[in-house]
Amino acid sequence: MDLASPSTNPTYASAIITSPTNTTTANTTANTTATSSLATSISPPSTPSRYENQKRRDWNTFCQYLRNHRPPLTLPMCSGAHVLEFLRYLDQFGKTKVHNQTCPFFGLPNPPAPCPCPLRQAWGSLDALIGRLRAAYEEHGGRPEGNPFGARSVRIYLREVRDFQAKARGVSYDKKRKRPKPKAAAVTAAVTAAAAAAAAADPSTDDMLRFVGTRGFAL
Repeated sequence: MDLASPSTNPTYASAIITSPTNTTTANTTANTTATSSLATSISPPSTPSRYENQKRRDWNTFCQYLRNHRPPLTLPMCSGAHVLEFLRYLDQFGKTKVHNQTCPFFGLPNPPAPCPCPLRQAWGSLDALIGRLRAAYEEHGGRPEGNPFGARSVRIYLREVRDFQAKARGVSYDKKRKRPKPKAAAVTAAVTAAAAAAAAADPSTDDMLRFVGTRGFAL
Protein backbone atom coordinates (compact mmCIF):
# COMPACT_ATOMS: atom_id res chain seq x y z
CA MET A 1 0.00 0.00 0.00
CA ASP A 2 1.45 3.29 -1.12
CA LEU A 3 1.20 6.37 1.12
CA ALA A 4 0.53 9.64 -0.64
CA SER A 5 3.52 11.94 -0.05
CA PRO A 6 4.80 15.11 -1.74
CA SER A 7 8.05 13.46 -2.66
CA THR A 8 9.87 10.24 -2.24
CA ASN A 9 12.74 11.99 -0.43
CA PRO A 10 11.18 14.12 2.32
CA THR A 11 13.15 17.15 3.52
CA TYR A 12 13.44 18.12 7.16
CA ALA A 13 13.89 21.60 8.57
CA SER A 14 17.30 21.86 10.09
CA ALA A 15 18.21 24.28 12.91
CA ILE A 16 20.66 27.07 12.02
CA ILE A 17 23.88 26.47 13.92
CA THR A 18 25.87 29.65 14.62
CA SER A 19 29.60 29.44 14.45
CA PRO A 20 31.25 29.79 17.89
CA THR A 21 33.79 32.19 16.42
CA ASN A 22 31.10 34.57 15.13
CA THR A 23 29.26 34.45 18.47
CA THR A 24 32.42 35.29 20.41
CA THR A 25 33.24 38.19 18.09
CA ALA A 26 29.73 39.61 18.42
CA ASN A 27 29.82 39.37 22.19
CA THR A 28 33.25 41.05 22.32
CA THR A 29 32.04 43.91 20.11
CA ALA A 30 28.95 44.39 22.24
CA ASN A 31 30.99 44.41 25.44
CA THR A 32 33.47 46.89 24.00
CA THR A 33 30.66 49.22 22.92
CA ALA A 34 29.00 49.00 26.31
CA THR A 35 32.28 49.66 28.09
CA SER A 36 33.01 52.69 25.89
CA SER A 37 29.54 54.10 26.51
CA LEU A 38 29.89 53.55 30.24
CA ALA A 39 33.31 55.19 30.31
CA THR A 40 31.96 58.17 28.39
CA SER A 41 28.97 58.63 30.68
CA ILE A 42 31.02 58.17 33.87
CA SER A 43 34.09 60.16 32.84
CA PRO A 44 36.07 61.59 35.76
CA PRO A 45 35.57 65.32 36.39
CA SER A 46 38.20 67.65 35.02
CA THR A 47 40.91 68.76 37.41
CA PRO A 48 40.32 72.32 38.70
CA SER A 49 42.81 74.88 37.50
CA ARG A 50 45.34 76.57 39.76
CA TYR A 51 43.23 79.73 39.66
CA GLU A 52 40.11 77.86 40.80
CA ASN A 53 41.98 76.18 43.65
CA GLN A 54 43.42 79.47 44.84
CA LYS A 55 40.03 81.16 44.59
CA ARG A 56 38.45 78.44 46.73
CA ARG A 57 41.17 78.77 49.38
CA ASP A 58 40.82 82.55 49.45
CA TRP A 59 37.06 82.28 49.83
CA ASN A 60 37.37 79.80 52.69
CA THR A 61 39.88 82.09 54.40
CA PHE A 62 37.56 85.08 54.14
CA CYS A 63 34.57 83.11 55.42
CA GLN A 64 36.66 81.94 58.37
CA TYR A 65 37.60 85.54 59.05
CA LEU A 66 33.92 86.50 59.15
CA ARG A 67 33.16 83.69 61.61
CA ASN A 68 36.02 84.73 63.89
CA HIS A 69 35.03 88.38 63.75
CA ARG A 70 33.77 90.00 66.97
CA PRO A 71 30.85 90.19 66.72
CA PRO A 72 30.56 87.42 64.11
CA LEU A 73 29.53 88.54 60.64
CA THR A 74 27.47 86.87 57.97
CA LEU A 75 28.04 87.32 54.26
CA PRO A 76 24.93 89.51 53.68
CA MET A 77 26.16 91.85 56.44
CA CYS A 78 29.61 92.22 54.87
CA SER A 79 30.47 95.64 53.43
CA GLY A 80 33.45 97.37 51.89
CA ALA A 81 34.62 98.43 55.37
CA HIS A 82 34.85 94.79 56.43
CA VAL A 83 36.85 93.99 53.30
CA LEU A 84 39.34 96.74 54.23
CA GLU A 85 39.64 95.26 57.73
CA PHE A 86 40.38 91.88 56.14
CA LEU A 87 43.10 93.34 53.91
CA ARG A 88 44.77 95.09 56.85
CA TYR A 89 44.55 91.85 58.81
CA LEU A 90 46.47 90.07 56.04
CA ASP A 91 49.34 92.55 56.26
CA GLN A 92 50.76 90.68 59.24
CA PHE A 93 51.44 87.73 56.93
CA GLY A 94 53.09 89.84 54.23
CA LYS A 95 56.61 89.27 52.95
CA THR A 96 57.25 92.54 51.14
CA LYS A 97 59.43 95.18 52.81
CA VAL A 98 57.72 98.57 52.61
CA HIS A 99 59.93 101.40 53.85
CA ASN A 100 58.52 104.21 55.97
CA GLN A 101 59.02 107.79 54.85
CA THR A 102 61.51 108.33 57.68
CA CYS A 103 63.61 105.34 56.61
CA PRO A 104 66.93 106.24 54.91
CA PHE A 105 66.22 103.56 52.32
CA PHE A 106 62.86 105.05 51.33
CA GLY A 107 62.59 104.92 47.55
CA LEU A 108 65.56 102.57 47.05
CA PRO A 109 64.68 99.37 45.14
CA ASN A 110 67.74 97.52 46.53
CA PRO A 111 68.58 98.76 50.04
CA PRO A 112 72.22 98.07 51.04
CA ALA A 113 71.39 97.06 54.62
CA PRO A 114 68.45 95.75 56.67
CA CYS A 115 66.01 98.13 58.34
CA PRO A 116 63.20 97.82 60.90
CA CYS A 117 60.46 98.73 58.43
CA PRO A 118 57.48 96.35 58.48
CA LEU A 119 56.61 93.61 56.03
CA ARG A 120 53.37 94.08 54.14
CA GLN A 121 51.30 92.36 51.53
CA ALA A 122 52.44 93.45 48.09
CA TRP A 123 49.99 95.51 46.10
CA GLY A 124 49.92 92.96 43.27
CA SER A 125 48.94 90.18 45.66
CA LEU A 126 46.11 92.23 47.17
CA ASP A 127 44.82 93.26 43.75
CA ALA A 128 44.74 89.65 42.56
CA LEU A 129 43.12 88.53 45.81
CA ILE A 130 40.29 91.05 45.50
CA GLY A 131 39.69 89.91 41.91
CA ARG A 132 39.31 86.29 42.98
CA LEU A 133 37.08 87.10 45.95
CA ARG A 134 34.92 89.34 43.81
CA ALA A 135 34.32 86.47 41.39
CA ALA A 136 33.76 83.95 44.22
CA TYR A 137 31.18 86.23 45.87
CA GLU A 138 28.99 86.22 42.76
CA GLU A 139 29.51 82.48 42.24
CA HIS A 140 28.06 81.91 45.72
CA GLY A 141 24.86 83.78 44.94
CA GLY A 142 25.89 87.35 45.68
CA ARG A 143 24.47 90.16 43.57
CA PRO A 144 26.98 92.08 41.44
CA GLU A 145 25.56 95.46 42.48
CA GLY A 146 26.02 94.55 46.16
CA ASN A 147 29.47 93.00 45.84
CA PRO A 148 31.56 94.39 48.75
CA PHE A 149 34.82 93.50 46.97
CA GLY A 150 33.92 95.92 44.20
CA ALA A 151 33.12 98.80 46.54
CA ARG A 152 34.57 102.21 45.79
CA SER A 153 36.40 102.31 49.12
CA VAL A 154 38.21 99.08 48.23
CA ARG A 155 39.31 100.45 44.86
CA ILE A 156 40.59 103.64 46.48
CA TYR A 157 42.49 101.64 49.11
CA LEU A 158 44.19 99.48 46.47
CA ARG A 159 45.17 102.56 44.51
CA GLU A 160 46.69 104.20 47.59
CA VAL A 161 48.60 101.02 48.46
CA ARG A 162 49.96 100.83 44.92
CA ASP A 163 51.12 104.45 44.87
CA PHE A 164 52.72 104.33 48.33
CA GLN A 165 54.52 101.05 47.72
CA ALA A 166 55.79 102.33 44.39
CA LYS A 167 57.36 105.34 46.13
CA ALA A 168 58.60 103.41 49.16
CA ARG A 169 60.19 100.60 47.21
CA GLY A 170 61.29 102.63 44.21
CA VAL A 171 59.30 100.33 41.91
CA SER A 172 57.05 101.48 39.10
CA TYR A 173 53.78 99.63 38.66
CA ASP A 174 52.92 101.39 35.40
CA LYS A 175 52.40 98.96 32.58
CA LYS A 176 54.76 99.46 29.68
CA ARG A 177 52.99 100.03 26.43
CA LYS A 178 54.02 97.59 23.78
CA ARG A 179 54.63 98.88 20.31
CA PRO A 180 51.94 97.64 17.97
CA LYS A 181 53.18 95.06 15.53
CA PRO A 182 52.89 96.10 11.87
CA LYS A 183 50.01 94.41 10.17
CA ALA A 184 50.72 91.92 7.42
CA ALA A 185 48.71 93.95 4.92
CA ALA A 186 50.74 97.08 5.61
CA VAL A 187 53.99 95.16 5.23
CA THR A 188 52.81 93.62 1.97
CA ALA A 189 51.77 97.01 0.62
CA ALA A 190 55.13 98.51 1.55
CA VAL A 191 57.01 95.67 -0.13
CA THR A 192 54.86 96.00 -3.26
CA ALA A 193 55.42 99.74 -3.41
CA ALA A 194 59.16 99.29 -3.00
CA ALA A 195 59.24 96.68 -5.74
CA ALA A 196 57.25 98.93 -8.06
CA ALA A 197 59.60 101.82 -7.40
CA ALA A 198 62.62 99.64 -8.08
CA ALA A 199 61.08 98.36 -11.30
CA ALA A 200 60.40 101.90 -12.45
CA ALA A 201 63.99 102.94 -11.74
CA ASP A 202 65.74 99.93 -13.33
CA PRO A 203 64.51 97.72 -16.18
CA SER A 204 63.68 94.21 -15.12
CA THR A 205 65.16 91.03 -16.50
CA ASP A 206 62.04 90.41 -18.55
CA ASP A 207 62.32 93.85 -20.13
CA MET A 208 65.97 93.23 -20.97
CA LEU A 209 65.19 89.88 -22.57
CA ARG A 210 62.34 91.43 -24.51
CA PHE A 211 64.64 94.21 -25.73
CA VAL A 212 67.35 91.77 -26.80
CA GLY A 213 64.79 89.57 -28.53
CA THR A 214 63.53 92.43 -30.61
CA ARG A 215 67.08 93.39 -31.60
CA GLY A 216 67.97 89.84 -32.49
CA PHE A 217 70.96 89.65 -30.20
CA ALA A 218 71.99 86.49 -28.47
CA LEU A 219 72.87 86.48 -24.80
